[in-house]
Amino acid sequence: MENEITKEYSNGELTVVWKPKKCIHSEVCVQTLPEVYHPNEKPWITPEKASTPALKSQIDTCPSGALSYYLNNPKMEEKESTANRPIPITVFQNGPLKIKGNLEIQLASGEVVTKEGTTGFCRCGASENKPFCDGSHRKIEFIG
Repeated sequence: MENEITKEYSNGELTVVWKPKKCIHSEVCVQTLPEVYHPNEKPWITPEKASTPALKSQIDTCPSGALSYYLNNPKMEEKESTANRPIPITVFQNGPLKIKGNLEIQLASGEVVTKEGTTGFCRCGASENKPFCDGSHRKIEFIG
């Protein structure tokens, strides 16, 4: 597997990690925190313009998992047990299925891949990156 391009932007407490290849351009980030996300500017993410809790909350809603974060001070990291927590799954109207958690996925080819954080799964059937969403649902005007 080739190295995935990632970009990082920090507000001092938290670092936002962006993986461009995972981004399906749903613009949830821009709509939620327009003061932070400016797609036509460089840098396009300015996390210093929002609080750490606001950033965490917004990043947790990213449907593709292209945005993630880590806290710069490991002592701030919350030590939550995931053993008994349900795995959140969201069905986006006319869009992907979003699953948040650490996943081990066996592809049709038999290959096993692991995903951490948020993963968007295709529901429309048009993705060029099945089973993952690549934003093709917008091009074909998927309704579902």
